[in-house]
Amino acid sequence: MTFEVTGGAYDRFMGRYSRPLAAGFGDWLELAPGQRAIDVGCGPGALTGVLVDRLGAGQVAAVDPSASFVEACRERHPGVDVRRAGAESLPYEDDSFDVAAACLVVHFMTDPVGGVAEMARVTRRDGLVGAAVWDLAGARAPMWPLWEAVARLQPEHPGERELPGGSREGLVAILENAGLRGVEAVELPVTVTHPSFEEWWEPYLHGVGPAGEAVAALGPDGRARLEEALRRRLGDGPFDLTAVAYAARGRA
Repeated sequence: MTFEVTGGAYDRFMGRYSRPLAAGFGDWLELAPGQRAIDVGCGPGALTGVLVDRLGAGQVAAVDPSASFVEACRERHPGVDVRRAGAESLPYEDDSFDVAAACLVVHFMTDPVGGVAEMARVTRRDGLVGAAVWDLAGARAPMWPLWEAVARLQPEHPGERELPGGSREGLVAILENAGLRGVEAVELPVTVTHPSFEEWWEPYLHGVGPAGEAVAALGPDGRARLEEALRRRLGDGPFDLTAVAYAARGRA
């Protein structure tokens, strides 16, 4: 699995969903002028942009382990302190931020509890720590049509249902086990209109994330069968797809 792709490639794959999700997530984080916030696992900067809009670039930091994403985030959000780092070892002092947030990241952390605990470390006491993950266990992520079709072609494929934090209970447990207080969770739905089947399908051909990896592993014949099955399922377009994420937050 790789996220060492360009920011543009990731945007075509997930950005069409992560941008509206980041806006809703930002609303729920109770951002206020004067706060300092960090975007952990920023990717090309969907949530970073929301933080900048609400707080100003000088009040925002962002980290990601992918060099290409760090470069893209820096280019898109001048003035933001963007560094290459993983969630489990943040390059900041204790109590550096009022808000720490991770959007579509916890389930990919090497150590989710440790990563969220590190987010809490750099957040001041009573500051807010939040995370959002698609409802993977409930098959309500943006990739659900693809995983549904893959399951028919390769019933043994694990998909993403078992990734950590991919359910309300799982995400809440990660935050609680990281030592956060008063953890609560909500659902954040996102609906995207795809103008054509090709616009929806093409980003899956670049090996981005578990879904892209699964498509690549099928080989040419398997991909052709998968595309045919998905076109029958979705039609030529336009069509709407709705995805649902769980967002959880707690106090450091």
